[in-house]
Amino acid sequence: MDKIIINGGRRLEGEVFVSGSKNAALPILISSLLTSEPCIYQQVPNLLDVHTTLKLLAGLGVAVDRQPWLTGSGDLMLRAERVENFEASYDLVKTMRASFLVLGPLLARFGHARVSTPGGCAIGTRPVNLHLKGLAEMGASILQVHGYIEAKAERLRGARIYLDLPSVGATENLMMAATLAEGTTIIENAAKEPEIEDLARVLNTMGGKIAGAGSDIMRVDGVSSLRGVTHRVIPDRIEAASFIIAGALMGGEVVVKNARPEHLDAFLIKLKEAGVSIAPDEGAIRVTGNGRIKSVDVTTLPYPGFPTDLQAQMMVLMAVADGVSVITETIFENRFMHAQELDRMGADIRLEGNRAVVRGVKELSGAPVMATDLRASVSLILAGLVANGKTEVSRVYHLDRGYEHIEKKLMALGAAIERVQG
Repeated sequence: MDKIIINGGRRLEGEVFVSGSKNAALPILISSLLTSEPCIYQQVPNLLDVHTTLKLLAGLGVAVDRQPWLTGSGDLMLRAERVENFEASYDLVKTMRASFLVLGPLLARFGHARVSTPGGCAIGTRPVNLHLKGLAEMGASILQVHGYIEAKAERLRGARIYLDLPSVGATENLMMAATLAEGTTIIENAAKEPEIEDLARVLNTMGGKIAGAGSDIMRVDGVSSLRGVTHRVIPDRIEAASFIIAGALMGGEVVVKNARPEHLDAFLIKLKEAGVSIAPDEGAIRVTGNGRIKSVDVTTLPYPGFPTDLQAQMMVLMAVADGVSVITETIFENRFMHAQELDRMGADIRLEGNRAVVRGVKELSGAPVMATDLRASVSLILAGLVANGKTEVSRVYHLDRGYEHIEKKLMALGAAIERVQG
């Protein structure tokens, strides 16, 4: 397996371009199942999770044209004209939970689907009961047999659905299913993430009738069919924030291009509280390292609160800040696995249930560390950048699920970083 080697302490300077959003691209690619017409998607990131999604869709019978994407333009064309298989196997769903999102589109367009249950997750249990409850309320017959969900419906019917939690996946699955349902579906306590809004833009361009995306109450008026679409995926706000933290850690001036400040309000507010100099700059965010960082408390919350996907990166910043900070994780019950690895690098982190008490230290020391999940892996990269000496990060296949060529982008900013085969 590949490893990433970092010699820390290098000042970062220059511009870095943010790729398309992974969390937006995956459901958007899956939404191609809702029409027989060609769908062209631009700024699709070249990531392991995207490859998994394309493999899943191709297995269902979707024609996938990767040629423009392979030339570096970030474009893909999909056409679900001849879908002949209606099963998403365990082998794919277990590696990427977003695979479960094929359930709603297959059921809505073809009337049946067989999709493996995802099982557990390294950062905590993420059940799919909200997806199934909503589809059942829309008239689907649902059975769980030998680890698979078998769902049938002659045609889904509009319904009023209340989500016990503002689940992003459940909101996406139900809104896609509702576009082809008979009548009107109301989704209450819906997730409000920018990725939800991007999916709604795609579906509306395809001829859907969705109102309220980005709010907690969404209305979907079902239509009989959808057409093809050309759509540019929004920038990845988590990647953008990760580079902003890198700039804050390593001084200098870094311009994070293709970033949208409006998608990062809670995060940017916290960084400004910590004394980081941040300014919008013509479709970009400019971050200037200006000395020591102040400790701030952070609590992860559903959007528009502080993202759980930035908790690990923020912990690195707080690990070298002045003072003591408390980071509270409210979304996932097992998302502090990176803390032990950071402690090996000299951080002072004490875990208390769903809270991490982080006492800032003068410096971190390079060490061999192991990534446990996607966001933990990038936190270790950030720690390696600021640490004194060499850091070796193993199991970086996690990193490849959500960051496109991160080592090359950091190298262009001046980091001493390389990928080596293990």
